[in-house]
Amino acid sequence: MKTLAVLVFPGFQTLDLFGPLEMLGGVGDDIRITIVAETLEPVPSVHGQGLLVDKTVADGSDYDLLLIPGGDTALVAGESKAVTDWIVETATHAELVMTVCTGSILLAMTGMLDGRKATTNKLDFVQTVPLGPKVDWVRQARWVEDGKFFTSSGVSAGMDMALAALARMFGKQVADDMAHGTEYEWHEDAGWDPFAKRAGLV
Repeated sequence: MKTLAVLVFPGFQTLDLFGPLEMLGGVGDDIRITIVAETLEPVPSVHGQGLLVDKTVADGSDYDLLLIPGGDTALVAGESKAVTDWIVETATHAELVMTVCTGSILLAMTGMLDGRKATTNKLDFVQTVPLGPKVDWVRQARWVEDGKFFTSSGVSAGMDMALAALARMFGKQVADDMAHGTEYEWHEDAGWDPFAKRAGLV
């Protein structure tokens, strides 16, 4: 069984979180999900729903997998030393680290993506990537895999990225079965990204 830490912060984007979790959580007992935040108070999403928290960043960083969703407030979360220190500790030891949307920027702000290829939300791309000046940002990509780091583009791209991570961990058949079971059309080509052109990035 692999342990998955999901970092949440006030204003997180709901599909960034629940889309990948639908895929990753679908393997049942093979992945145990823990919601982590700075405090144990319910964390409101961008739409206002409060998400219950299992552990705080002060409770340790010993997890096999890490998922960081995005949202406009991800950059605010990056101002918390407690949060960024926990990200560094967790990402250093994790087998796989996954980010969605501006969650990639939050991870980049810690320095963990320095010298690596990564991508993020295309609509916010130009404004946010300067916060990770040492990252090799990929303008056109649905998701990018560099070593143990999986970074994905905006919102729904997290589901494609999560399926790719599942394929790496458990084999492609597991990922295919998950896509079929959720009636989801998986974009298996990591370079498929029509949104980069619409955002004027290519």
